[in-house]
Amino acid sequence: MTQGPDQCSIQDKVEFLSWPDAYPAEHPDRVQVVETHMSWVFLTNFYVYKLKKPVRYSFLDFSTLEARGRYCAAEVRLNRRLAPDTYLGTLPLSLDASGQLTVGDGGAVVDWVVHMRRLPEDRMLDRVIDEDRLKHEDIDRVARHLANFYARCEPVWCAPESYRRHLIKAAWDNLEAVSEPIHEQDQQRIQRILGAQTDLLARCASQFEARAAQGHIVEGHGDLRPEHVCLEQPPVIFDCLEFSRRLRTQDAVDDMGSLAMECDRLGPPHVGETLFQAYGKRTGDWPENEVINFYKSCQACLRAKLALWHIFELPRHEWQPWREKAEGYLDLAESYLQD
Repeated sequence: MTQGPDQCSIQDKVEFLSWPDAYPAEHPDRVQVVETHMSWVFLTNFYVYKLKKPVRYSFLDFSTLEARGRYCAAEVRLNRRLAPDTYLGTLPLSLDASGQLTVGDGGAVVDWVVHMRRLPEDRMLDRVIDEDRLKHEDIDRVARHLANFYARCEPVWCAPESYRRHLIKAAWDNLEAVSEPIHEQDQQRIQRILGAQTDLLARCASQFEARAAQGHIVEGHGDLRPEHVCLEQPPVIFDCLEFSRRLRTQDAVDDMGSLAMECDRLGPPHVGETLFQAYGKRTGDWPENEVINFYKSCQACLRAKLALWHIFELPRHEWQPWREKAEGYLDLAESYLQD
């Protein structure tokens, strides 16, 4: 494809990066292509190349070349905290003098990609859980890796009362979103969950305010899920939320609560207990069960909201699986408030 920089579309870029000859230094036999909500991901034999979509939402803006370059650099910098040997850097996607696309320096930059080492798929936590291969020592290593990470994080100051108000607003926002009629969710259950969450926050106000006062709010991962954990030695925890410092700044226990909740959903017992035990031993922070359960409940509500957001980009006949997924998350959210 011969063209100028202003004529290079996202379709042109995806087509090029899907082609094995785009990677002459590696000569892959094939390229596996994965589309996500915000990116295109290209997997060769040994590496991964991630291209951000030129999209704009209320919570992120990848619509310009400058923004995509900035967020690619941020993704590498932030993920090297937990996956230092996996994130190799950023690479320009360029047009050479003849108008041909190339990965790397060699002309006018038309986009940026994140360059990563490819991780072994059979060691991903979600797959290990699904195949019933998870061992206690696997999750213990993950827990210690996370605990060491949080211990290194600088606390982010947040006024205690403001922090509790933030939690109340987040709970309301999540459940307000899932209660929209188009989502066809059980309104009585939504009200039960919201009532239980707000009651718990009121009853344990001093505990939540102490989390902020004692310096437990950190700039964490922001999107801890089993599919973002590879059980290498040491474990690799990747794909943090790079586009919003506000969204990845949270209580370390809230951050871990996301992973614990998702593992609860997939079925293996005692993952959360192992996570919080290792965290407590490393940091000296032993959160109350009410605090952990509140965070896990809110994380489940957030996942329900994100699941339902998918229907706005899909034809109606594909909505039901996402509604059912949201229902599962809401079941889990309510269960944490009954313990």
